[in-house]
Amino acid sequence: MKHITQYFLTTLLLFTAIFNIKHIEAAEQPLVTVTTSFLEDIVTQIAEDTVEIALIVPAGGDPHIYNASARDLQNILEADVVLYHGLHFEAQMAAILVDYGFAVTRNFSKDDLILVAADSQDVDPHYWFNIELYKQSVEEARDILIETFPTQKDLYTTNADNYLKQLDELAKWIEEQLAVLPIEQRILVTPHDAFEYFARTHDFIVYAPQGISTESEVSNEQIIQTVQYIIDHQVPAIFLDTTSNPQAMEKLQEGVQQKNAEVQVVGGEGMALFSDSLAPKGQANDNYIDMYKHNISLIVQHLVR
Repeated sequence: MKHITQYFLTTLLLFTAIFNIKHIEAAEQPLVTVTTSFLEDIVTQIAEDTVEIALIVPAGGDPHIYNASARDLQNILEADVVLYHGLHFEAQMAAILVDYGFAVTRNFSKDDLILVAADSQDVDPHYWFNIELYKQSVEEARDILIETFPTQKDLYTTNADNYLKQLDELAKWIEEQLAVLPIEQRILVTPHDAFEYFARTHDFIVYAPQGISTESEVSNEQIIQTVQYIIDHQVPAIFLDTTSNPQAMEKLQEGVQQKNAEVQVVGGEGMALFSDSLAPKGQANDNYIDMYKHNISLIVQHLVR
């Protein structure tokens, strides 16, 4: 009995020691804090499980209006490195992010960026719908991660190269899918204007009564103008996105119907376009490539006539 008890105690102490070692190792894993699910996906693709990732704006949240919590601020201050979009996308957190983080858009050429209006110097932050710009942000994230964790250079370089090739394949797939949609049918009506980079790349017209920010209210005049535009151009479908209020699109549909015309509102569970966020981890479209394919499939399915 005495030997059994000693064996049990020895086993328990060994197990406890192993647990504590693993706990310490886990605690010592480098922390990368990112603002959005797009950046979470980029870091995951490059770094795999060599880092712990802290996400500030929850998937499905709206970075335009998100205010950092006390926990978010702690994750920023304690991180080995902080990555954010820049271009005033995370508007409410801009001050602390500039001081403690790296913008993955910091080396973008001004010539590649889109201004929100001809008479404005404000930049449209939704660059990720231009795959070439998105690739630049992947390369920037890779370089920042390698600079921060130089012992992982080979792994991060290989993973980034593989991911960039996948993005090239995605770009080709998008062109193939859109080939069935004539130029005159490439009209995308959405609540807020998150798709201008996509539009310029693929010859679409975006009509978004809410404008760039989800904070903006849609006026009655904007509703009236958009209703007439839908009717004049025989637009068959208008699209909700995952971070906008559906009321504006419903008002547009009602306005079109009042003029004895029809338009479909595409939205609801699994049917909305992704704009400012990916889906939560573990759900469909929780990564950039799947998200983009989802958007393209929805657009083609509902606009082709």
